[in-house]
Amino acid sequence: MEKLKLLLLAFFIGFSINSWAQNTQVSGVVLDEQGMPLPAANVVENGTKNGVGTDSDGKFKISLSNKNAVLVISFVGFVEQRVKVDGSKTNYTIKLASAATGLEQVVVVGYGKGSRKNLTTSVSSVKADQLNNGVISDVGQLLQGKVAGLNVSTSGDPTKNSSVVLRGASTLNSSQGPFYVVDGIPGVDISIIAPEDIVTVDVLKDAAATAIYGNRAANGVIMVTTKRGSKDKTQISYSNYFGIEEVSNQIDMMDSNQLRAFTTKNNLNFTPQNDKGANTDWQKEILRDGGAVSSSHNLSMSGGGEHGNYFASVTSIKKEGVLLGNEFSRVIAHLAVEQYAIDDKVKFGLNVTNSNSVYNNVPQRNVVLLQSISHLPVSPVRNPDGSYFENFIQTGYFNPVAMINHGDDDTKTNNFVGSFTTEVKLPFGFSYNLNLSYQQLNSLHGEFYDSYYQKYNSANFYNNPDPPFTRSLVNFGVNGSALRNSYQNTNTIIESFLNWDKTFGNHKIKAVIGYSWQEDVLGDGFQATNTNFPVDDVSYNNLALGNYGSVSGYRVDFGDSRAYQKKRLISEFARLNYNYKDKYLLQGSIRRDGGSVFGSNNQWGYFPSVGGAWRIEKEGFMKNQKIFTDLKLRASWGETGNSSGFNAYTAQFISGSLGTFYYNGQQTGAYGPNQAANPDLNWEKTATANIGVDFTILKGIVSGSVDVYNKKTTDMIYNYAVNPVLVPVGSIVANGGNMSNKGVEVALSSTPIKTEKFSWTTNLNYSHNKNEITKLTNPYFIGGDSIRRVQPDGGGQTGSTLQIFKEGKPLGQFFTLKYEGKNAAGVSQYRAKDGSLTTNPAIGVDYHYAGSAQPKFLMGWDNNFTYKKFDLNIFFRGVFGNEIFNATRADLFRPSTAMTNNIHADAANESPNDLNAYKYSTRFIEDGSYIRLDNMTLGYDFGKVGKYIKKIRIYETINNVFTITKYSGIDPEVEQGGTAPGVDSNNFYPKTRTFLFGLNVIF
Repeated sequence: MEKLKLLLLAFFIGFSINSWAQNTQVSGVVLDEQGMPLPAANVVENGTKNGVGTDSDGKFKISLSNKNAVLVISFVGFVEQRVKVDGSKTNYTIKLASAATGLEQVVVVGYGKGSRKNLTTSVSSVKADQLNNGVISDVGQLLQGKVAGLNVSTSGDPTKNSSVVLRGASTLNSSQGPFYVVDGIPGVDISIIAPEDIVTVDVLKDAAATAIYGNRAANGVIMVTTKRGSKDKTQISYSNYFGIEEVSNQIDMMDSNQLRAFTTKNNLNFTPQNDKGANTDWQKEILRDGGAVSSSHNLSMSGGGEHGNYFASVTSIKKEGVLLGNEFSRVIAHLAVEQYAIDDKVKFGLNVTNSNSVYNNVPQRNVVLLQSISHLPVSPVRNPDGSYFENFIQTGYFNPVAMINHGDDDTKTNNFVGSFTTEVKLPFGFSYNLNLSYQQLNSLHGEFYDSYYQKYNSANFYNNPDPPFTRSLVNFGVNGSALRNSYQNTNTIIESFLNWDKTFGNHKIKAVIGYSWQEDVLGDGFQATNTNFPVDDVSYNNLALGNYGSVSGYRVDFGDSRAYQKKRLISEFARLNYNYKDKYLLQGSIRRDGGSVFGSNNQWGYFPSVGGAWRIEKEGFMKNQKIFTDLKLRASWGETGNSSGFNAYTAQFISGSLGTFYYNGQQTGAYGPNQAANPDLNWEKTATANIGVDFTILKGIVSGSVDVYNKKTTDMIYNYAVNPVLVPVGSIVANGGNMSNKGVEVALSSTPIKTEKFSWTTNLNYSHNKNEITKLTNPYFIGGDSIRRVQPDGGGQTGSTLQIFKEGKPLGQFFTLKYEGKNAAGVSQYRAKDGSLTTNPAIGVDYHYAGSAQPKFLMGWDNNFTYKKFDLNIFFRGVFGNEIFNATRADLFRPSTAMTNNIHADAANESPNDLNAYKYSTRFIEDGSYIRLDNMTLGYDFGKVGKYIKKIRIYETINNVFTITKYSGIDPEVEQGGTAPGVDSNNFYPKTRTFLFGLNVIF
């Protein structure tokens, strides 16, 4: 009888289990905030790998293994939602909130995260799907035009990174770019991040947001968060693109018929050595045939279990430049692992990235670009016997195609970043973090100029450096010249901090206190050069085959004697956030930094900040209004510093070689001081006051922010000329100058149209910044309140400068001759210092202020359209109110030299008798404003295809579709970073138009 009872009990239990198993299928639909279906959303049973994707109507069905299951619903760009299954309910309608505009959006800040609704500081966030599309290899290009106040300028050269300036230049040093923090690791070389691995980019703008990074944050901080795995789903993704780039514009030079007509008209004659009856387009000859090809492949895998997750990816990028022999390739491997232990109270994280890059540069690139526009079209590329055409009798006349094909300039880098993190959850709302990171950059560089280059030495071969540097002579030895160097940079960081997150009724407190230790070793390596090789084929690969000893006067170049540096930074920091009823918000932080690069009397600095916000919509008097669904007023002040742009020895006394002197019948080496010590060298300090308003109106249809800021830099570091009686060297690196940036930023987001089949989302950002050098003096400085600079040294322009550092003027202030047309004799005349007209102006004396390279306004306008499964993105950006000094055009306006060098087509009506026509002056300062249709992308989403493919999307992108501008140069997007912005000086790498085809697949 007992056995029968047990059998019956087992039967009923089994029947009940079977009945539940047969009835665990639930269904539903996933919608966005407007009630529109979300196809390909992920619906996963929590704690398992059991999951499905929604269909084209946002619907799903899933069989669950547990009657108490929790559904995890996620979709890119939306806040993840968890729904507990109710046994009495089998159909669910689930609405996801947009992460891009929702107040609950999580923003990454220094040493923590926070909800956007409770921020007291100015932070802009860009999600992965909002980043720029195209053939892109650095984060600067991804953000171009996307963030108010962020000025990004790019080159057509694939081996050159973008210049990024946030809220105007803060220093006269060359280092003006923001400080990058990747996954919590400070100071990461941003080039190692694959664009496809990025989740969000948070741009910390005001000093209250950045002060937690102390002396490294004067130029702003950009936080990059990369992808992580999920314990709720396993996913394999593959994306690739294939692109073709073509030159979008060239300088309008005379062809052989035009130039021959001009010389005949003006009684000029080509020399027989140059005139071979050709019609050569030299700009075209240095370009690749058929355009440049680019490609990218990214394969990633992610997943996890109940107590851990992983993400791994491999990215391969290859990008050809449009110039011959110019290309760039990179392979990036990335692994991120998180593992929980001790009831998930301890989390270990391992994050490893390795990037291997190869840069094939154009040998003597800027000289090649200069020669391609100045070479006569009547000269051929090659002689009838196949050898390169050259006229070595003419000074400074080199065949640019021969220069490319007889030289090598290559760099290989391997960049490794690894971090190990530990987070421990402690009682009473405390948590402890320990972060260890190590970065190592190895570079191997080689240059070789074969025996062909020996022919150029007698012609006074000058280089053509980027402004503000001035050209210098280059000697290529005999029978080939080779250079080889190998350097290693390492960066070791230990950061330890304690967080406290606690709620007491209506009061919420978040606090962090921590310690940071960092040591950098730079330039650990060597360099050597050699000449006089037996053959050319060896290139730079075997310096031992050279024989410099038999070349009179040749000296081996062992590189910079100060290449090796060791720097140390030790810091303590703290931050406190107080929140009352989610209505009144306060934040304060302080960081104490000690740096070895500064003077012995000033190695420690303090960087405080304070901020507050009032969420007005939470007040009782706002309950009955129907305009605002969110309204927040915030204000902040903070101070940051700058410790970059100068080396570890800047404040120290250094002796070195001072040439030779004649003593006792022979030349003897002279040694003595070549750098003065400055024990009082202090931090540059940048203080920013910011007032902002965040708002959402019309029931969430429109949201935005407005910021007004005042940024002041004091104690700017600069290498001042001083009285040699006081400082024997004649110069000293010291604090002395001040700079101001004042501006307004506006960002708006809206979804004007949202229907079942069609939607339109638009984002507009606008910014205005006024830059001014407010002080440029030092007790030792003997140069007054101004410094003339930027000397391109074009033909006949010796001593002529283009810009000036001047109190009361902005960085990039043009200072030059004022062009006043032509006199009765047809000769160009200029306004003298005393106001009279002259045809013989004095360089540096008869100069006038003539506009600025600083833009008055920046604009970005992003539009996303969807229709059924089609999506279209149209992105415009613009720069307004800046001037460009077109020194390239000036150097091509020399009609008297038309028989030896080509001239601009616009110079056709110039007279060879006007020897002033080409002088650097206001005649060649042009409006640099432009509007560019920067990107158009059309895509189609096939959704789920078959059993294993969750999503397939194909797309086509066109970059640099068209540009509206009055600028007569190749492109108005000239360099905006550095200390010589807005100068177009015979070195402009051609901008390109890209046609790109791409594919994204999720398995």
